[in-house]
Amino acid sequence: MEQLLDIQELSVDFHTRRGLLQALTDVSLTILPGETVCLVGESGSGKTLTSKAVMRLLDYENGRISKGRIRFGGHDMTTLSQQELRLLRGKKMAMVFQEPMAAFDPVYTIGHQIVETIRVHDAKTKAEAWMHAVSLLERVGIPEPRIRMKQYPGELSGGMLQRAMIALALSCGPELLIADEPTTALDVTIQAQILQLLQELKEEFGMAILLITHDLGIAAEIADRVVVMYAGRVVEQAPTEELFTAPRHPYTQGLLRSIASLDTKKGEKLHAIEGTIPSLSALPAGCLFHPRCPYATDQCRSEAPPLVSEGDRKAACWHSDRVIEAAWRVPDTQAAAIVDTESARSAVDESGEDAPAPDLIEVNGVSKFYPVKGRLPGRTRTFIRAVDDVSFTIRKGETFGLVGESGSGKSTLGRVLLQLERATEGTISFQGRELTTLGGSALRGARREMQMIFQDPYGSLDPRWSVGDIIAEPLRTHEKPSARESQERVAELLGAVGLDASYAKRHPHELSGGQRQRVGIARAIALNPRFVLADEAVSALDVSVQAQVVNLMQELQAKLGLTYLFIAHGLQIVRHISDRIGVMYLGKLVEIAPSHELFLRPAHPYTQALIASIPLPDPSRRWERTTLQGEIPSPMRPPSGCRFHTRCPFAAAKCREEEPKLAVIGKDHVAACHYPI
Repeated sequence: MEQLLDIQELSVDFHTRRGLLQALTDVSLTILPGETVCLVGESGSGKTLTSKAVMRLLDYENGRISKGRIRFGGHDMTTLSQQELRLLRGKKMAMVFQEPMAAFDPVYTIGHQIVETIRVHDAKTKAEAWMHAVSLLERVGIPEPRIRMKQYPGELSGGMLQRAMIALALSCGPELLIADEPTTALDVTIQAQILQLLQELKEEFGMAILLITHDLGIAAEIADRVVVMYAGRVVEQAPTEELFTAPRHPYTQGLLRSIASLDTKKGEKLHAIEGTIPSLSALPAGCLFHPRCPYATDQCRSEAPPLVSEGDRKAACWHSDRVIEAAWRVPDTQAAAIVDTESARSAVDESGEDAPAPDLIEVNGVSKFYPVKGRLPGRTRTFIRAVDDVSFTIRKGETFGLVGESGSGKSTLGRVLLQLERATEGTISFQGRELTTLGGSALRGARREMQMIFQDPYGSLDPRWSVGDIIAEPLRTHEKPSARESQERVAELLGAVGLDASYAKRHPHELSGGQRQRVGIARAIALNPRFVLADEAVSALDVSVQAQVVNLMQELQAKLGLTYLFIAHGLQIVRHISDRIGVMYLGKLVEIAPSHELFLRPAHPYTQALIASIPLPDPSRRWERTTLQGEIPSPMRPPSGCRFHTRCPFAAAKCREEEPKLAVIGKDHVAACHYPI
């Protein structure tokens, strides 16, 4: 069969102040019509650059193709003018971007932008284009498409906006769809819906997909072939099942081992690839991966290995035979997480547990409502019920995980616990001291014991300050140390998070994402707090860096006796690090259970749906899971009765009328469901 896309020995340069910088080197890959190929690798490996080179978008970013060719459907993309390229973009090839809010123009309606794209490429009237756009929105699962056509991007949820982006990309029936991290910022349930939608649309439209992701579970689920990139080069490519069962490059093996397994015991270190991906301006000699490779030899340090073909596989490694011989298998995470075997149940039931530790934090009946502005005179005041009558405890020295979709109230609850926002109702006790009545210096004193690690390690660090100043800020605020004492304490904290003392002189933009998050952790532990809130602290990181940061957090917890509230939507990581897990839905806690118990015996249908939505890093089990349909309702108008009944497959009349209360299901296990599973 003739290739739809054929990239051969592609190299890309960028013009910088210091001259030309080579960002891609000798990249080769092909895609057949109707095939799905996944590009995987850490941030900075060149995945997105490759996709932009295909569409020649690099021309607008100071980049140029310096070598190689790109053939698409009989066209040589490297020689076409921008006018000729515009006729292909949107019509023959289209792109779904990682951040749909940035891809849509916020000042135009969704309908206007889709109709405009259709009319540029197809000879349709405005009315015909409008009807076609409505049908596309309906096809991608957006409810009330005629209403959504008239709305602006800011009025749609993240999941709906990503669906609208897919509808826009499909508007002219492309032969190739390039999807750049289309599910990274989405909840696991919405992610599952988008992946299922892409698979259905691929079959329906007969198109090929080039999917860029750093989530190997997604690659296992949707890809026919996987291409692994590292530092701007292809290091391995193979059919999906072969790559997952027998990787031939140490980097691929390291990525697969770094996946947080749902059967890993709590306290065990996750496998992590040590070090970070090298800067393009300071690449090592020989094999680019050798500084991080457990198999590296003198030959690896001096000679770059070629990409060698063997059948339908390729790998660039001098020691592929040693990688193949390594006794290793991909963990069957889903089987360990969900399969309800008697042996698994008895292992939980018979496990001896110590008496629970005393409570560090007690939350009683906490609510946080936000009034909606613009209320008309005489109308009942409307509130966004972000957190609604939540009660639970966090014990000393434990990690309490908090999961749920975006809009469930997780982050709001975390901010209320730290008194960054005041509760509308309810009380919060920390070490027996009521926080909701404190103010001024008393509240500042309490916050010394309660610190936070933020989701965005770059946005939470002042770019104008050095790393030393950032870490020393809480010390200056609470302890007033001398300059020498501050310098010594900063060096000690950097060492505690695995960074050299010389990093104190650097600025955030000089660090990788993982290094920036380590700086954030160092700042959080600077005052020796008792409690740390980690709000999506690893969600934006690559799988290997995630493992490094989680291992670090566990080491610090054991050494310093920390208590964590760990908020995340990646359930594998939450299960690994947490002692107990709370599940939130639309401002309510619907289930709390020990981590192992929650995954073996979820009692609430929502918890079961979250677990079932986890992508499996096992190609032989693809499409075994079910996806939760619909999106979380508006917290301004929550449904009556059980708030989950509008999406629950087991909902009955009682669920629609009567709100369930948290009830005991088992030891340390409660759930708010009329008919627990």
